Amino acid sequence: MAKILRGKLVTISAILLCVLYLGYRIYETKSDAALLRENTLEDAVPTVAVINPKPVQPTETITLPGNVQAWFQAPIYAQVSGYVKMWYKDYGALVKKGDVLAEINAPALDAQYAQAKADLESVRAIYALADLTAKRWVALRKNHAVSEQSISVQVAQAKAELAKVKAAEQNVRNFEALIRFKTIVAPYDGVVTVRNINVGDYVNKEGTISTPNMVSNLFTVADVSMLRLFVSVPESFGPFLQPGLTADVTVPQLPNRHFTGKFLTVARGFDVSTRTAITVFTIDNEDRALWPGSYAQVMLTAPVDRNVFTIPSTALVFQEHGTQVAVVAEDDRVHFKPIAVSKLLDSAVEVAEGISTIDRIVNNPSAALLEGDKVRIVTPAPGYDLLGTDAPAPKDAPAPHDAAASKESPSQ
Repeated sequence: MAKILRGKLVTISAILLCVLYLGYRIYETKSDAALLRENTLEDAVPTVAVINPKPVQPTETITLPGNVQAWFQAPIYAQVSGYVKMWYKDYGALVKKGDVLAEINAPALDAQYAQAKADLESVRAIYALADLTAKRWVALRKNHAVSEQSISVQVAQAKAELAKVKAAEQNVRNFEALIRFKTIVAPYDGVVTVRNINVGDYVNKEGTISTPNMVSNLFTVADVSMLRLFVSVPESFGPFLQPGLTADVTVPQLPNRHFTGKFLTVARGFDVSTRTAITVFTIDNEDRALWPGSYAQVMLTAPVDRNVFTIPSTALVFQEHGTQVAVVAEDDRVHFKPIAVSKLLDSAVEVAEGISTIDRIVNNPSAALLEGDKVRIVTPAPGYDLLGTDAPAPKDAPAPHDAAASKESPSQ
């Protein structure tokens, strides 16, 4: 009897074990199916990387070419004809006002000057005789020895000779002025930037004639203690051209040095062919490091009041309705917003309308992404975000395989 009961217990236990095993297998199969369904549904939601628009700096910067010129620059020409006797200042010489630059030998002028002085002595002698004669005729008036007409003629003759004396004196002064032009002097303190003469060159009022068909000035003297900077500024920058504006200036020969240009004046009129206005800045150059005639790169920066943002160019979506961006709403659904692009940069664009700093914009959106699609935000792999924009933290931290998947296809 005990053996029979023992056998039944073994049989019942085996049956229970089988039932439990079958139940476990059924439960495990259902759990795997539910997990598989959950993973499938989760994988069906596309993952995206988002960025926030960055506001641009509240300044406008433009880089333009400029020309550096001396504060004063005078080409010096001869006022008399002759041959260069000697020059005393060479290229780069520092000169003071009145310093002798060169001397001109003008024998023809010297002869004319001597002739003018001789003519003056002649007319003075004639005037002295005429004046003496007039006085004698006037003295005879008391005795009525001569007529009034004769007296008047002699007095008028004396006055005429006096006028000739004054004319001859002025002629001598004219030659004296020309004689002074035989000495070429510096008009002001500065630097000799050009010397076109040599000893023996023939010069006249038009300049140096050392070779046929070649006429040039004798010297050029420039005041370089302060320089003028000429820049052609486009009309879009016109409102900022006013006192207080400064320019950052660099030149090729001094690439590591920056000079400050101070606004001086503007032409107040645009060239119709270039739509630019000539603007003049001043540059202090006490150490004479800058040379007149230098090419300059001029950077102008002015404050502006504008609401412009930058986003990566990879975030743009081009559709039949124009340029758009894909924005992730609070419910993690995608909405396409039209934007107005104001400027194209190297790897980004400036947007004037359509977005704000709080918008979460999909970077590199997939072509399969549609309006209202549910998406899952992930953090892009290092190096993916080219602009370095700050992406918001994802709601669910992605698993390692998700990060790898986002690296391969961030917009799927």
